[in-house]
Amino acid sequence: MADDSTETTRPIDDAFARLDAALARLDAVVARRLEADAAPDDRDAELALMDEDRARLAAALDAASAHLADVEATTGVVGHRLDRAIETVQGVLGRA
Repeated sequence: MADDSTETTRPIDDAFARLDAALARLDAVVARRLEADAAPDDRDAELALMDEDRARLAAALDAASAHLADVEATTGVVGHRLDRAIETVQGVLGRA
């Protein structure tokens, strides 16, 4: 005849084994998630690089725009001086 205590503890032992296995899987999932959260992924690194590039390009554009404004101002002054010089030369040639 079968022992009643063995028959009643067998389902409990199986349940504990399944619970232990589930907890082990849960621990593994949590550990992987913590590792993934601790290490930045490639997307975050790419976004950081893109932000740096954007800031660098924006600064270069601002500098180029300022330089262009200086060149345009200088061009205006030089053009005005050339016009006056041409008028002066034409005036001198007209008197001669």
